[in-house]
Amino acid sequence: MDICDQILVGKGPLLLKVKELIRQVASSDLNVIICGESGVGKELVAHALHLSSDRKGKPFVKVNCAAIPGELLESELFGYERGAFTGADKTKMGKFEIAHNGTILLDEIGDMPLSLQSKMLQVLQDFQFSRLGSKNDVKVDCWVLAATNHDLEQDAREGLFREDLYYRLNIIRIFIPPLRERPEDIDMLIDYFAGRFAQKIEKPLLIFSDGVRDFFRQYSWPGNVRELKNMVERLMLLGDWETAKEELLARETRQTNGHELTTQPPPPTPGEPSKAARSKKNFPPLKEVKKKAIMEAEGKLISEVLAETDWNRRRAAEILQISYKALLYKIKELNLHPED
Repeated sequence: MDICDQILVGKGPLLLKVKELIRQVASSDLNVIICGESGVGKELVAHALHLSSDRKGKPFVKVNCAAIPGELLESELFGYERGAFTGADKTKMGKFEIAHNGTILLDEIGDMPLSLQSKMLQVLQDFQFSRLGSKNDVKVDCWVLAATNHDLEQDAREGLFREDLYYRLNIIRIFIPPLRERPEDIDMLIDYFAGRFAQKIEKPLLIFSDGVRDFFRQYSWPGNVRELKNMVERLMLLGDWETAKEELLARETRQTNGHELTTQPPPPTPGEPSKAARSKKNFPPLKEVKKKAIMEAEGKLISEVLAETDWNRRRAAEILQISYKALLYKIKELNLHPED
């Protein structure tokens, strides 16, 4: 069994294409963008690339660009000299230096601040940089992988991501299909996660019934492989299948429709006038009025914040204390435009 088969569980045609692409580019040193929804296993693909390459005995370093505040990310990536800023009481190597001769994974690259992207572009061009507070250049040799669930091409068109950096990174693109598009991998994943968890908790292996497996193959898995892993471990620990099934169905309904399903009222009895016909006024449902009022209030607030930030969506999301994706959804839902 080769590295790809050890790390990426499944033998469906879509996953086989991903594995074959990994094998083809593993020793190329060309920049790679790994794309896919949250939970599909982008970091696993990065590990498979590293361990399939000539750099497998060297460091593999991951940096989560979304988890580190923008003002700290630069020092995390490139290091700093003693006295470079308050609290810098000693020299520190950055992640690029640590990854020298190995591989660095820039996870959630789409969340990297624009102010830092220009320096990142220079590093990818020359593979040299200076630590914060230093005038001396540091030269490194490392393979750069990037992972994202953003549509970086769309972000580049909207000015949210540097177009030149996108094209510098996007030499090789590996897209990992969501789990709902490869149900043929689910049985292998169930057995793999169950076997690992049984060893961890030192309990007998749980045998998943055909009914449970059929349900899992038909479920849409909005959380992808990570959600499946969590569910397998939960069932092995608690065995609460009926409760878990209800939760999965409710989650799938919310994910599919974007809101709770509403029940249509029964048709009137033949010959009997409907309630609407008997009413002198046709009042709208309270839920509809509430939704409209909320949308108007949200639209006004979001428009004001966007205007205040000159339509810097990332900054606006921070002020509104919502995720960047949620803000983009609201802008689209409310049909907001810069000229508003």
